[in-house]
Amino acid sequence: MDEKKIIQIAVVVNDLDKALPGYAKMLYPGPWDIYNLAPPLLQDSTYMGKPAEWSALLALAWVGDRHFEIIQPLKGPNVYYDHLEKKGEGLHHIKELTKDCQAALQEYEKKGIKVIQSGRIDKDEFYYLDTFDTLGFYYEIGNNGEIPGPDRRWSL
Repeated sequence: MDEKKIIQIAVVVNDLDKALPGYAKMLYPGPWDIYNLAPPLLQDSTYMGKPAEWSALLALAWVGDRHFEIIQPLKGPNVYYDHLEKKGEGLHHIKELTKDCQAALQEYEKKGIKVIQSGRIDKDEFYYLDTFDTLGFYYEIGNNGEIPGPDRRWSL
């Protein structure tokens, strides 16, 4: 497996519009790209190993050379609602960039770590791994592929 490169830190919240000003004041004033992550933008979505239709509202901003992401679940079941139920708002996942998601998934599988949620947005594929009980948050891998522009932008 290649050297790990963490490209994203994400939190989950109950209300993105209420949370965004606080994160913007602390971390980055903007612009934040806001996406409604739902079909048809979200494709090939799974949850617990089965095809599933879930959705979330998310805001993304580059802070240095990393994404900071704020996620509000909209429709589930999904790992975002799971986190809110188990721990409330807060750190949800960190994301590792990988060029070959399938090879990386095989390496994690050898360690007994399975995918619990996945999806694709255009050329960007992402996989959440079942690390919550071990790490206290989820671990995501993805290729950081090209995605369409945001639904809207927000700044302080």
